Amino acid sequence: MTRNAATTPAQPLPCPFDEAFARDPHAVHARLRAAGPVHRVALPDGSPVWLVTRASDVRDGLADARFSVNKRHSTTGFSGFSLPPALDANLLNVDPEDHLRLRRLVAKGFTARHVESLRAGIQDCVDELVTGLAQEIARSGEADLVASFARPLPLRTVGALLRVPAPDQERFSGWVATMLAPRTKEELVAAVGDVHRFLKELVEQRRGAPGDDMLSGLIAARDDEDRLTEDELVSLAFLILMAGSETVQHVIGSGLLTLLTHPDQLAVVRADPARLPDAVEELLRYTGPHQTAVRRFPTEPVEIGGVRIPAGDTVLFSLASAHRDPERHPDPDRFDIDRDDKAHLALGHGLHYCLGAPLARLQITLALAALLDRLPGLRPARPVDQLSWTTTFRFHALRALPVTADL
Repeated sequence: MTRNAATTPAQPLPCPFDEAFARDPHAVHARLRAAGPVHRVALPDGSPVWLVTRASDVRDGLADARFSVNKRHSTTGFSGFSLPPALDANLLNVDPEDHLRLRRLVAKGFTARHVESLRAGIQDCVDELVTGLAQEIARSGEADLVASFARPLPLRTVGALLRVPAPDQERFSGWVATMLAPRTKEELVAAVGDVHRFLKELVEQRRGAPGDDMLSGLIAARDDEDRLTEDELVSLAFLILMAGSETVQHVIGSGLLTLLTHPDQLAVVRADPARLPDAVEELLRYTGPHQTAVRRFPTEPVEIGGVRIPAGDTVLFSLASAHRDPERHPDPDRFDIDRDDKAHLALGHGLHYCLGAPLARLQITLALAALLDRLPGLRPARPVDQLSWTTTFRFHALRALPVTADL
Protein backbone atom coordinates (compact mmCIF):
# COMPACT_ATOMS: atom_id res chain seq x y z
CA MET A 1 0.00 0.00 0.00
CA THR A 2 1.10 3.56 -0.59
CA ARG A 3 0.17 6.94 0.77
CA ASN A 4 0.09 10.38 -0.70
CA ALA A 5 2.84 12.59 0.72
CA ALA A 6 0.38 15.48 0.98
CA THR A 7 -1.72 13.50 3.48
CA THR A 8 1.16 12.20 5.59
CA PRO A 9 0.62 13.33 9.21
CA ALA A 10 3.22 15.60 10.81
CA GLN A 11 3.93 12.96 13.47
CA PRO A 12 4.30 9.24 12.69
CA LEU A 13 1.13 7.29 13.42
CA PRO A 14 1.24 4.37 15.84
CA CYS A 15 1.16 0.91 14.26
CA PRO A 16 -0.72 -1.58 16.47
CA PHE A 17 0.16 -4.49 14.19
CA ASP A 18 3.50 -5.22 15.84
CA GLU A 19 5.16 -8.16 17.62
CA ALA A 20 2.66 -7.95 20.47
CA PHE A 21 -0.16 -8.18 17.93
CA ALA A 22 1.46 -11.24 16.34
CA ARG A 23 1.66 -12.94 19.73
CA ASP A 24 -1.90 -12.13 20.81
CA PRO A 25 -4.04 -10.05 18.45
CA HIS A 26 -7.09 -10.24 20.73
CA ALA A 27 -5.23 -8.54 23.58
CA VAL A 28 -4.31 -5.67 21.25
CA HIS A 29 -7.88 -5.42 19.98
CA ALA A 30 -9.15 -5.28 23.57
CA ARG A 31 -6.75 -2.46 24.45
CA LEU A 32 -7.72 -0.42 21.38
CA ARG A 33 -11.43 -1.06 21.87
CA ALA A 34 -11.26 0.11 25.49
CA ALA A 35 -9.34 3.23 24.44
CA GLY A 36 -11.90 4.35 21.90
CA PRO A 37 -14.21 3.38 19.03
CA VAL A 38 -12.00 4.73 16.22
CA HIS A 39 -8.23 5.11 15.95
CA ARG A 40 -5.99 6.78 13.38
CA VAL A 41 -3.17 4.26 12.96
CA ALA A 42 -0.57 3.14 10.45
CA LEU A 43 -0.36 -0.18 8.65
CA PRO A 44 3.01 -1.95 8.76
CA ASP A 45 4.06 -0.17 5.56
CA GLY A 46 3.22 3.25 7.10
CA SER A 47 -0.06 3.79 5.25
CA PRO A 48 -2.57 5.75 7.37
CA VAL A 49 -5.94 4.12 8.10
CA TRP A 50 -8.87 4.58 10.45
CA LEU A 51 -9.45 1.44 12.55
CA VAL A 52 -13.02 0.93 13.84
CA THR A 53 -13.11 -1.32 16.90
CA ARG A 54 -16.57 -1.64 18.42
CA ALA A 55 -19.18 -4.15 17.29
CA SER A 56 -22.09 -1.77 16.76
CA ASP A 57 -19.99 0.62 14.68
CA VAL A 58 -18.46 -2.21 12.66
CA ARG A 59 -21.83 -3.76 11.87
CA ASP A 60 -23.39 -0.41 10.96
CA GLY A 61 -20.40 0.59 8.86
CA LEU A 62 -20.44 -2.60 6.80
CA ALA A 63 -24.03 -1.85 5.79
CA ASP A 64 -23.55 1.91 5.26
CA ALA A 65 -23.75 2.82 1.56
CA ARG A 66 -21.51 5.86 2.20
CA PHE A 67 -18.56 3.48 2.54
CA SER A 68 -17.35 2.38 -0.89
CA VAL A 69 -15.04 -0.55 -1.63
CA ASN A 70 -14.03 1.00 -4.96
CA LYS A 71 -10.47 2.36 -4.83
CA ARG A 72 -11.37 5.22 -7.15
CA HIS A 73 -12.88 6.87 -4.07
CA SER A 74 -9.54 6.83 -2.24
CA THR A 75 -7.80 10.18 -1.88
CA THR A 76 -4.76 8.83 -0.01
CA GLY A 77 -3.10 6.80 -2.74
CA PHE A 78 -4.37 3.42 -1.53
CA SER A 79 -3.21 0.53 -3.75
CA GLY A 80 -3.60 -2.62 -1.61
CA PHE A 81 -2.11 -5.62 -3.37
CA SER A 82 -1.61 -3.51 -6.52
CA LEU A 83 -3.51 -6.10 -8.53
CA PRO A 84 -3.68 -5.87 -12.31
CA PRO A 85 -7.12 -4.97 -13.73
CA ALA A 86 -7.74 -8.62 -14.64
CA LEU A 87 -7.73 -9.54 -10.94
CA ASP A 88 -9.02 -6.31 -9.42
CA ALA A 89 -12.49 -6.13 -11.00
CA ASN A 90 -14.04 -8.54 -8.51
CA LEU A 91 -16.96 -8.35 -6.09
CA LEU A 92 -14.79 -7.02 -3.26
CA ASN A 93 -13.84 -3.91 -5.22
CA VAL A 94 -17.07 -2.77 -6.86
CA ASP A 95 -20.13 -0.97 -5.53
CA PRO A 96 -23.86 -1.79 -5.76
CA GLU A 97 -24.72 -1.56 -9.46
CA ASP A 98 -21.77 -3.57 -10.77
CA HIS A 99 -21.63 -5.73 -7.64
CA LEU A 100 -25.20 -6.93 -8.04
CA ARG A 101 -24.73 -7.56 -11.76
CA LEU A 102 -21.66 -9.72 -11.16
CA ARG A 103 -23.16 -11.39 -8.09
CA ARG A 104 -26.17 -12.57 -10.10
CA LEU A 105 -23.87 -14.30 -12.59
CA VAL A 106 -22.43 -16.62 -9.96
CA ALA A 107 -25.26 -16.73 -7.39
CA LYS A 108 -26.91 -19.87 -8.76
CA GLY A 109 -23.75 -21.83 -7.99
CA PHE A 110 -24.14 -20.99 -4.29
CA THR A 111 -27.88 -21.36 -3.67
CA ALA A 112 -28.92 -23.57 -0.76
CA ARG A 113 -30.32 -26.14 -3.18
CA HIS A 114 -27.16 -26.29 -5.29
CA VAL A 115 -24.91 -26.42 -2.25
CA GLU A 116 -26.97 -29.31 -0.85
CA SER A 117 -26.49 -31.14 -4.16
CA LEU A 118 -22.74 -30.96 -3.51
CA ARG A 119 -23.01 -32.62 -0.08
CA ALA A 120 -22.33 -36.18 -1.25
CA GLY A 121 -19.24 -35.16 -3.22
CA ILE A 122 -17.88 -33.10 -0.33
CA GLN A 123 -18.53 -35.99 2.08
CA ASP A 124 -16.61 -38.35 -0.20
CA CYS A 125 -13.70 -35.91 -0.24
CA VAL A 126 -13.82 -35.53 3.54
CA ASP A 127 -13.83 -39.31 4.00
CA GLU A 128 -10.89 -39.76 1.65
CA LEU A 129 -8.86 -37.09 3.41
CA VAL A 130 -9.64 -38.43 6.89
CA THR A 131 -8.56 -41.89 5.74
CA GLY A 132 -5.31 -40.43 4.46
CA LEU A 133 -4.81 -38.52 7.71
CA ALA A 134 -5.35 -41.70 9.74
CA GLN A 135 -2.90 -43.60 7.59
CA GLU A 136 -0.29 -40.89 8.01
CA ILE A 137 -0.75 -40.93 11.79
CA ALA A 138 -0.53 -44.72 11.87
CA ARG A 139 2.65 -44.61 9.79
CA SER A 140 4.44 -41.66 11.41
CA GLY A 141 2.74 -41.12 14.73
CA GLU A 142 1.39 -37.72 13.73
CA ALA A 143 0.21 -35.66 10.75
CA ASP A 144 -0.21 -32.00 9.88
CA LEU A 145 -3.95 -31.44 9.79
CA VAL A 146 -3.56 -28.18 7.85
CA ALA A 147 -1.48 -29.61 5.01
CA SER A 148 -3.16 -33.02 4.83
CA PHE A 149 -6.78 -32.07 5.44
CA ALA A 150 -7.80 -28.44 6.02
CA ARG A 151 -6.07 -27.02 2.93
CA PRO A 152 -6.96 -29.66 0.31
CA LEU A 153 -10.66 -29.96 1.23
CA PRO A 154 -11.82 -26.46 0.18
CA LEU A 155 -9.34 -26.43 -2.70
CA ARG A 156 -10.90 -29.58 -4.12
CA THR A 157 -14.42 -28.28 -3.50
CA VAL A 158 -14.01 -24.91 -5.17
CA GLY A 159 -11.67 -26.44 -7.74
CA ALA A 160 -14.50 -28.74 -8.80
CA LEU A 161 -16.84 -25.75 -9.24
CA LEU A 162 -14.41 -24.24 -11.76
CA ARG A 163 -12.95 -27.58 -12.93
CA VAL A 164 -9.38 -26.68 -11.95
CA PRO A 165 -6.91 -29.60 -12.18
CA ALA A 166 -5.66 -30.83 -8.77
CA PRO A 167 -1.98 -29.91 -9.30
CA ASP A 168 -3.00 -26.37 -10.25
CA GLN A 169 -5.14 -26.06 -7.11
CA GLU A 170 -2.07 -26.53 -4.92
CA ARG A 171 -0.01 -24.06 -6.94
CA PHE A 172 -2.76 -21.45 -6.73
CA SER A 173 -3.07 -21.95 -2.96
CA GLY A 174 0.65 -21.36 -2.53
CA TRP A 175 0.57 -18.14 -4.53
CA VAL A 176 -2.41 -16.81 -2.53
CA ALA A 177 -0.72 -17.66 0.76
CA THR A 178 2.29 -15.63 -0.38
CA MET A 179 0.07 -12.71 -1.41
CA LEU A 180 -1.58 -12.61 2.01
CA ALA A 181 1.68 -12.72 3.96
CA PRO A 182 4.60 -11.80 1.68
CA ARG A 183 8.08 -11.55 3.14
CA THR A 184 9.18 -8.98 0.57
CA LYS A 185 7.60 -6.69 -2.01
CA GLU A 186 9.31 -8.71 -4.74
CA GLU A 187 7.69 -11.90 -3.43
CA LEU A 188 4.27 -10.23 -3.54
CA VAL A 189 4.76 -8.99 -7.09
CA ALA A 190 5.87 -12.45 -8.23
CA ALA A 191 2.88 -14.16 -6.60
CA VAL A 192 0.40 -11.71 -8.17
CA GLY A 193 2.02 -12.29 -11.56
CA ASP A 194 1.80 -16.07 -11.18
CA VAL A 195 -1.90 -15.90 -10.25
CA HIS A 196 -2.63 -13.55 -13.14
CA ARG A 197 -0.93 -15.75 -15.75
CA PHE A 198 -2.47 -18.92 -14.41
CA LEU A 199 -6.05 -17.61 -14.50
CA LYS A 200 -5.73 -16.08 -17.97
CA GLU A 201 -4.39 -19.41 -19.26
CA LEU A 202 -7.17 -21.31 -17.48
CA VAL A 203 -9.83 -19.11 -19.10
CA GLU A 204 -8.34 -19.60 -22.56
CA GLN A 205 -8.10 -23.37 -22.06
CA ARG A 206 -11.73 -23.53 -20.97
CA ARG A 207 -12.81 -21.44 -23.94
CA GLY A 208 -11.40 -24.16 -26.15
CA ALA A 209 -13.00 -26.97 -24.16
CA PRO A 210 -16.10 -25.71 -22.30
CA GLY A 211 -18.09 -27.88 -19.91
CA ASP A 212 -20.90 -27.57 -17.39
CA ASP A 213 -18.75 -25.94 -14.70
CA MET A 214 -19.12 -22.43 -13.30
CA LEU A 215 -16.14 -21.03 -15.21
CA SER A 216 -17.58 -22.22 -18.53
CA GLY A 217 -20.85 -20.50 -17.62
CA LEU A 218 -19.04 -17.24 -16.90
CA ILE A 219 -17.17 -17.48 -20.19
CA ALA A 220 -20.46 -17.95 -22.02
CA ALA A 221 -21.88 -14.91 -20.22
CA ARG A 222 -18.86 -12.97 -21.46
CA ASP A 223 -18.58 -14.27 -25.02
CA ASP A 224 -22.19 -14.99 -25.95
CA GLU A 225 -24.15 -12.50 -23.86
CA ASP A 226 -21.67 -9.66 -23.19
CA ARG A 227 -22.78 -9.53 -19.54
CA LEU A 228 -19.30 -8.90 -18.14
CA THR A 229 -15.90 -7.74 -19.30
CA GLU A 230 -12.85 -9.94 -19.76
CA ASP A 231 -11.26 -8.42 -16.65
CA GLU A 232 -14.43 -9.10 -14.65
CA LEU A 233 -14.43 -12.70 -15.87
CA VAL A 234 -10.87 -13.39 -14.73
CA SER A 235 -11.40 -11.43 -11.51
CA LEU A 236 -14.45 -13.50 -10.59
CA ALA A 237 -12.49 -16.71 -11.11
CA PHE A 238 -9.75 -15.28 -8.88
CA LEU A 239 -12.17 -14.33 -6.09
CA ILE A 240 -14.06 -17.65 -6.15
CA LEU A 241 -10.83 -19.64 -5.90
CA MET A 242 -9.24 -17.43 -3.27
CA ALA A 243 -12.20 -16.72 -1.00
CA GLY A 244 -13.60 -20.21 -1.47
CA SER A 245 -10.49 -21.87 -0.10
CA GLU A 246 -8.89 -19.54 2.47
CA THR A 247 -11.66 -19.06 5.05
CA VAL A 248 -12.71 -22.72 5.17
CA GLN A 249 -9.13 -23.91 5.52
CA HIS A 250 -8.39 -21.63 8.44
CA VAL A 251 -11.65 -22.23 10.31
CA ILE A 252 -11.19 -26.00 10.09
CA GLY A 253 -7.66 -25.75 11.47
CA SER A 254 -8.16 -23.22 14.25
CA GLY A 255 -11.69 -24.49 14.89
CA LEU A 256 -10.52 -28.03 15.56
CA LEU A 257 -7.78 -26.71 17.82
CA THR A 258 -10.36 -24.67 19.74
CA LEU A 259 -12.59 -27.70 20.26
CA LEU A 260 -9.68 -29.90 21.35
CA THR A 261 -8.55 -27.30 23.90
CA HIS A 262 -12.07 -26.82 25.32
CA PRO A 263 -12.95 -30.34 26.50
CA ASP A 264 -16.26 -29.31 28.06
CA GLN A 265 -17.52 -27.96 24.75
CA LEU A 266 -16.04 -30.89 22.85
CA ALA A 267 -17.92 -33.28 25.15
CA VAL A 268 -21.21 -31.54 24.29
CA VAL A 269 -20.61 -32.01 20.57
CA ARG A 270 -19.47 -35.61 20.95
CA ALA A 271 -22.56 -36.42 23.04
CA ASP A 272 -24.91 -34.77 20.55
CA PRO A 273 -23.50 -34.35 17.01
CA ALA A 274 -26.62 -32.35 16.12
CA ARG A 275 -25.03 -29.50 18.09
CA LEU A 276 -22.15 -29.21 15.63
CA PRO A 277 -23.81 -26.44 13.55
CA ASP A 278 -24.05 -24.40 16.77
CA ALA A 279 -20.37 -25.04 17.37
CA VAL A 280 -19.50 -23.92 13.85
CA GLU A 281 -21.26 -20.57 14.34
CA GLU A 282 -19.45 -19.98 17.62
CA LEU A 283 -16.15 -20.98 16.01
CA LEU A 284 -16.70 -18.44 13.23
CA ARG A 285 -17.10 -15.76 15.90
CA TYR A 286 -14.43 -16.96 18.27
CA THR A 287 -11.67 -17.98 15.88
CA GLY A 288 -12.60 -16.56 12.46
CA PRO A 289 -9.36 -15.83 10.56
CA HIS A 290 -10.23 -12.41 9.16
CA GLN A 291 -9.00 -9.57 11.36
CA THR A 292 -10.63 -6.84 9.28
CA ALA A 293 -13.23 -6.53 6.57
CA VAL A 294 -12.23 -5.33 3.11
CA ARG A 295 -11.12 -1.68 3.36
CA ARG A 296 -13.67 1.03 2.70
CA PHE A 297 -13.50 4.65 1.52
CA PRO A 298 -16.13 7.18 2.66
CA THR A 299 -17.71 8.96 -0.29
CA GLU A 300 -18.47 11.88 2.04
CA PRO A 301 -17.32 12.86 5.54
CA VAL A 302 -18.67 10.34 8.05
CA GLU A 303 -18.79 10.45 11.85
CA ILE A 304 -18.23 7.25 13.83
CA GLY A 305 -18.17 7.24 17.62
CA GLY A 306 -17.75 11.01 17.68
CA VAL A 307 -14.80 10.88 15.28
CA ARG A 308 -15.08 12.63 11.91
CA ILE A 309 -13.54 10.63 9.07
CA PRO A 310 -12.86 12.63 5.88
CA ALA A 311 -14.07 11.45 2.50
CA GLY A 312 -11.53 9.30 0.68
CA ASP A 313 -9.59 8.13 3.74
CA THR A 314 -9.05 4.39 4.22
CA VAL A 315 -11.22 2.73 6.86
CA LEU A 316 -10.74 -0.75 8.31
CA PHE A 317 -13.63 -2.30 10.22
CA SER A 318 -12.15 -4.73 12.73
CA LEU A 319 -14.10 -7.98 12.65
CA ALA A 320 -11.89 -9.63 15.25
CA SER A 321 -12.41 -6.75 17.65
CA ALA A 322 -16.17 -6.72 17.06
CA HIS A 323 -16.35 -10.44 17.80
CA ARG A 324 -14.74 -9.92 21.23
CA ASP A 325 -16.67 -6.76 22.16
CA PRO A 326 -18.32 -7.33 25.57
CA GLU A 327 -21.01 -4.80 24.68
CA ARG A 328 -22.15 -7.19 21.94
CA HIS A 329 -21.07 -10.64 23.17
CA PRO A 330 -21.20 -11.24 26.95
CA ASP A 331 -17.99 -12.81 28.26
CA PRO A 332 -16.61 -12.63 24.70
CA ASP A 333 -13.32 -14.44 25.36
CA ARG A 334 -15.22 -17.57 26.40
CA PHE A 335 -15.87 -20.22 23.74
CA ASP A 336 -19.50 -21.24 24.32
CA ILE A 337 -21.63 -23.09 21.79
CA ASP A 338 -24.70 -22.49 23.99
CA ARG A 339 -24.78 -18.74 23.34
CA ASP A 340 -28.33 -17.59 22.69
CA ASP A 341 -27.21 -14.98 20.18
CA LYS A 342 -25.03 -16.64 17.56
CA ALA A 343 -24.91 -13.74 15.10
CA HIS A 344 -21.45 -12.73 13.90
CA LEU A 345 -19.71 -10.88 11.07
CA ALA A 346 -17.21 -13.56 10.05
CA LEU A 347 -18.90 -14.06 6.68
CA GLY A 348 -19.64 -10.39 6.10
CA HIS A 349 -22.69 -8.18 6.46
CA GLY A 350 -24.78 -6.09 4.12
CA LEU A 351 -24.14 -5.98 0.38
CA HIS A 352 -20.85 -7.85 0.69
CA TYR A 353 -22.16 -10.79 2.71
CA CYS A 354 -20.25 -13.85 1.58
CA LEU A 355 -21.93 -15.48 -1.40
CA GLY A 356 -20.32 -18.82 -0.53
CA ALA A 357 -21.44 -18.84 3.12
CA PRO A 358 -23.68 -21.93 2.78
CA LEU A 359 -20.88 -23.85 1.07
CA ALA A 360 -18.35 -22.78 3.71
CA ARG A 361 -20.64 -23.85 6.55
CA LEU A 362 -21.30 -27.23 4.94
CA GLN A 363 -17.62 -28.00 4.45
CA ILE A 364 -16.64 -26.96 7.98
CA THR A 365 -19.47 -28.97 9.53
CA LEU A 366 -18.78 -32.14 7.55
CA ALA A 367 -15.04 -31.81 8.15
CA LEU A 368 -15.26 -31.44 11.92
CA ALA A 369 -17.90 -34.18 12.21
CA ALA A 370 -15.70 -36.69 10.39
CA LEU A 371 -12.53 -35.78 12.27
CA LEU A 372 -14.20 -36.16 15.67
CA ASP A 373 -16.05 -39.34 14.70
CA ARG A 374 -13.32 -41.28 12.92
CA LEU A 375 -10.19 -40.33 14.86
CA PRO A 376 -10.61 -41.40 18.50
CA GLY A 377 -8.45 -39.52 20.95
CA LEU A 378 -7.61 -36.88 18.36
CA ARG A 379 -5.35 -34.30 19.98
CA PRO A 380 -2.55 -31.83 19.20
CA ALA A 381 0.84 -33.50 18.87
CA ARG A 382 2.64 -30.38 20.15
CA PRO A 383 2.06 -28.06 23.10
CA VAL A 384 -0.34 -25.36 22.01
CA ASP A 385 2.14 -22.61 22.84
CA GLN A 386 4.58 -24.12 20.34
CA LEU A 387 2.20 -23.89 17.37
CA SER A 388 3.06 -21.42 14.63
CA TRP A 389 0.61 -18.79 13.41
CA THR A 390 0.61 -16.40 10.50
CA THR A 391 -0.68 -13.06 11.77
CA THR A 392 -1.09 -9.89 9.72
CA PHE A 393 -3.50 -6.99 10.05
CA ARG A 394 -5.66 -8.93 7.58
CA PHE A 395 -5.83 -12.42 9.09
CA HIS A 396 -4.71 -14.78 11.86
CA ALA A 397 -4.28 -18.45 10.97
CA LEU A 398 -2.38 -21.60 11.87
CA ARG A 399 0.59 -22.43 9.68
CA ALA A 400 0.41 -26.06 10.72
CA LEU A 401 -1.42 -28.24 13.24
CA PRO A 402 0.41 -31.48 14.06
CA VAL A 403 -2.12 -33.97 15.45
CA THR A 404 -2.11 -37.53 16.70
CA ALA A 405 -4.83 -40.03 17.61
CA ASP A 406 -5.42 -43.43 19.22
CA LEU A 407 -5.56 -45.74 16.22
